Amino acid sequence: VFRISPQRKRTHQDPKELSEENDRDVLDERTRAQSALASANEEEKPVIIVHNLCKEYRYGEACSTPCFKRQQKRKLATKNVSFCVKKGEILGLLGPNGAGKSTTISMIMGDVDPTAGQVQIKGATTEENAALGYCPQENPLWSNLTMKEHLEIFAAVKGIRKDDAMMAINRIARVLVLEEHLKKTTKTLSAGLSRKLCFALSMFSNPVVWLLDEPTTGLDPKGKHQVWRAIHTMLQNKDEGAILTTHHMEEAEAVCDRVAIMVSGQLRCLGSIQYLKSKFGKNYLLQIKVKGVEQGDLVNTQILKIFPQAARQERISTLLVYKIPMEDALPLSRAFAMLEDAKQHFSLEEYSFSLNTLEQVFLELCKEHERDYFESAPTSEWRELQHQQDN
Repeated sequence: VFRISPQRKRTHQDPKELSEENDRDVLDERTRAQSALASANEEEKPVIIVHNLCKEYRYGEACSTPCFKRQQKRKLATKNVSFCVKKGEILGLLGPNGAGKSTTISMIMGDVDPTAGQVQIKGATTEENAALGYCPQENPLWSNLTMKEHLEIFAAVKGIRKDDAMMAINRIARVLVLEEHLKKTTKTLSAGLSRKLCFALSMFSNPVVWLLDEPTTGLDPKGKHQVWRAIHTMLQNKDEGAILTTHHMEEAEAVCDRVAIMVSGQLRCLGSIQYLKSKFGKNYLLQIKVKGVEQGDLVNTQILKIFPQAARQERISTLLVYKIPMEDALPLSRAFAMLEDAKQHFSLEEYSFSLNTLEQVFLELCKEHERDYFESAPTSEWRELQHQQDN
């Protein structure tokens, strides 16, 4: 069900294995989080501070006998995650499924106990109450109640007066275009309408901190834009802050002030969309489609002659992909002339040569996440734990 406020536990010490090199912006954010925790100025503090958050799962049976000893296997779902959400800011956690986004949200909520690290929400640790709006990844709805009854019950739980609750319900229904569906039971709703209701419940009483775990899953483009507008409307008060998880770059770009890309339980880069585009747009991406697999090695040799610093990204059947440093491709007129010569000489089907985009960087990181997943060869026990905590 929907949690009004977290109720959690103790401050955890950072394990030694968490110290490792990282992206400079990620390291700087970790330093900011540590300084914010230590600051005595409550007015200047971010609304959410996450510092060195780690979740380790143990699975399999341990065995200890005089002759044989077997320890439980360990899996880190999140590792050394640190960030701040400033007043008036929407921070996007962007990553593929299983990257650790929902586990991070669950630890901030207090639903999952972290192995290490600390969370502070609006000047209070998660041991204490803090007013939150929460849209979970799943839709925990009562099948026999109507949409309006859900909203009325949640307003009552929030302590909102009946007259004020009706005004709030009408306003939310208007913003999300739900008026004609209010009397429908949730078991008759489409997946998109159920998701809208789950999001609507998180909007009550103008929460200071808003946690949105993939809020637009299952929505059509029109429904997504309605939710995005509602998020911007809710965050007009500059004293509030929000975290939104997503695996869509378009959503992060439309909604978020800053984005943290999360892969295999770790933050890999962090900053505004414009900053990240500038940071990662320093390479060209060359994609070549050859007519036959047997051409691949010959074409690869020629490309390395044209661009000595070219880094092979992947080879999928007849598609060759390279990342080329900007300085290796200048002047562009020469680069295009030599590519045209190669196209004629090898009878290439086609090629494209463009600046690397943030979307392409994200896709590369997603492929890295997939490699990490398969290399770790998770057992059925780990898959069950992961399904329970971070779908």
